[in-house]
Amino acid sequence: MTLKHNQQLPNNHFRKDWQRRVRVHFDQPGKKKTRRNARAEKAVKLAPRPVDKLRPVVRCPTVKYNRRVRAGRGFSLAELKEAGIARKLAPTIGISVDPRRQNLSSESLTANVERLKAYKARLVLFPKKAKSPKSGDAEKSAIEAAKEVPPRFRQNKSTFPISNKVVIQEGKVADYEASEDAYKTLRTARSDARLVGKREKRAKAKEDEKESAKK
Repeated sequence: MTLKHNQQLPNNHFRKDWQRRVRVHFDQPGKKKTRRNARAEKAVKLAPRPVDKLRPVVRCPTVKYNRRVRAGRGFSLAELKEAGIARKLAPTIGISVDPRRQNLSSESLTANVERLKAYKARLVLFPKKAKSPKSGDAEKSAIEAAKEVPPRFRQNKSTFPISNKVVIQEGKVADYEASEDAYKTLRTARSDARLVGKREKRAKAKEDEKESAKK
């Protein structure tokens, strides 16, 4: 490329010290070990509590993914009420709460209420003061057994897993008998909604003609 005028440099970014700015991932094995050690330290620090919170089962958004389920942000207030768990108590016993979430179907409400009840049945609640336990606190034998559980088993996602095993039978359309003609039903309903005014006007005109003929 020939330069003209005052031998000025082109306004391109070819003079950066790019060797200092290039990003490499040679620290990947070290980072993996660091994350593993951090998880182990967290498990020891939280012992004998689980290292994660209990999450609800929610359905993925959009038509493309709505056959799958995943862990949600938190349980709704209606689900906590059905399960008999106080709203302010739930975060203190390892249950995630999302007050903005709404239940749009009875199936999701029932499934998450059963999940909460199963968690509540397995819950071992330690007393704040060992010498003066309150009602609802676990017995001494249950507390000792909970302390002996290894850290890798103190995970709610492994104790209460969310599975996506959905059995769907596929085949030709001709193999399945239709109970009704869905296309015809929809077209008839659309036509009735569109012509309701004209039909009423026509029926009223006929009645007026009959009355005038009688006179």
